[in-house]
Amino acid sequence: AGLAWVFWAGLHHSRPALSQKLIAFENSDPRKPTIRYSIERRDANAVVICTLTARDFDKNVVGQLDDVIAAGENSVERTVAIPTRAEAVNVGIARCRIR
Repeated sequence: AGLAWVFWAGLHHSRPALSQKLIAFENSDPRKPTIRYSIERRDANAVVICTLTARDFDKNVVGQLDDVIAAGENSVERTVAIPTRAEAVNVGIARCRIR
């Protein structure tokens, strides 16, 4: 029974329901940096919401955006601009979740 559980756990966690990956970001306009990222979802009919953040030099969040990805393909690549209230130096994916 224990060996069967280990086998199941390995297969189950090798392909999660949702994963995200930061590909690149561009900061040519520090008040509106862009992020390029991808998601992989097991269920193509799932709607995904990714919270994207922009941070300043002191690592304070100066911009945040919820990007809604409609149902469709299992693998999606997005490029999104994040409006900020101050100059940002980097951007990232805070989290992605299935709605």
